[in-house]
Amino acid sequence: MSYNVDDIDKILSFTSWSNKRKIDALFEIDADLYCNQGKDSTKTELDTTHKQSRKIYKAVKSLDEYWGGMMLREIK
Repeated sequence: MSYNVDDIDKILSFTSWSNKRKIDALFEIDADLYCNQGKDSTKTELDTTHKQSRKIYKAVKSLDEYWGGMMLREIK
């Protein structure tokens, strides 16, 4: 199943999934965001992607303090 940014809370609430599986699903969403950008992406589209990435990384941080913190430091 394919997830998107709107499914972050849903993924975090899965009790049958391990934290690793949740983090992997969140990073898949993030990778998909960046794969759908190109040279013709506008500044607004780029800013929206960065905001969505921050939301994803904050969710990762709620599961794994170290990796979430590392990712949040890297994104501007």
